[in-house]
Amino acid sequence: MQIEIEKNLVSMSPENDSETRQLERLWNLIVDCVKFNKKLVPVGEYVPVKSNQAKFAIED
Repeated sequence: MQIEIEKNLVSMSPENDSETRQLERLWNLIVDCVKFNKKLVPVGEYVPVKSNQAKFAIED
């Protein structure tokens, strides 16, 4: 997954079919065309030397 950050805009580009499906699933969880969109909120910390995983909660 390619991640690009430009000011306050984050772009994610999947690099294979599995990542495409995962990004589509994430998009469908966050985007609600009828009501309000949800937010990704960071959980815990991201320290690459400890764990190369960043976690986010999906909030209404």
